Amino acid sequence: MREWFRNRYLDLLGSIYIYNEHRGYTAIEDLLTAVRMRWPDDHALIAKIKKHRADEHKHYLMFRRWFERRGVMPLAVDSTCGHIDRFVGIMFGSSIDALDKEQIVRSDALFGRMCRVISLTEQRGYKQVEILLNNPHVLSDKTLTKIFRIIEQDEPSHWEPYEGWLDAHGIRHDKWWERMVDAFVHSELLFLKLPILFLHPSLKRQSRFADEEDGQKPTASRFAAAH
Repeated sequence: MREWFRNRYLDLLGSIYIYNEHRGYTAIEDLLTAVRMRWPDDHALIAKIKKHRADEHKHYLMFRRWFERRGVMPLAVDSTCGHIDRFVGIMFGSSIDALDKEQIVRSDALFGRMCRVISLTEQRGYKQVEILLNNPHVLSDKTLTKIFRIIEQDEPSHWEPYEGWLDAHGIRHDKWWERMVDAFVHSELLFLKLPILFLHPSLKRQSRFADEEDGQKPTASRFAAAH
């Protein structure tokens, strides 16, 4: 029973992380395209966002290899387990895929809101990794422990470009109610969704890895097409 609990926990944890890492690098790719269009000469900002995107992709691949070595596919979790999905949905009233990215980057107020959402999400992720690196189930898996230590090293640079943009443009940083939304989204996942999924008797596994479909779906690139 104890071994089953450990395996189920790690299986679900890895599945949630691989979903979020894939969602992260694909969403940042769309954001990066829009940023390049509006601020083509801001090479520092573009380089930092590119690094963020590259790190998220690297993390995704590490989790993919972890599943491949175990000989199983990730559990079929979806956007209900995505921190950034839920956060964006509350803050913008829209899914990430349906966001009008032209409108976001053309408005300092909206882009500033997006910067705060990303920054809070990344800081939340850093705190969670610190907690996981003290979890005995995680520590019992050397490969998974190594993955989380790499994420711990990479994470602080991920909110830097967004905080830096807010400072450079004199736009406020997060307020108490935005931090409360972030805490609510995290608590909802941790105390409601995770237990439900853990006990789900017939939770299926993915038939293929998410990156096998990269580039096959139309993206919201009207801003790029208009230019």
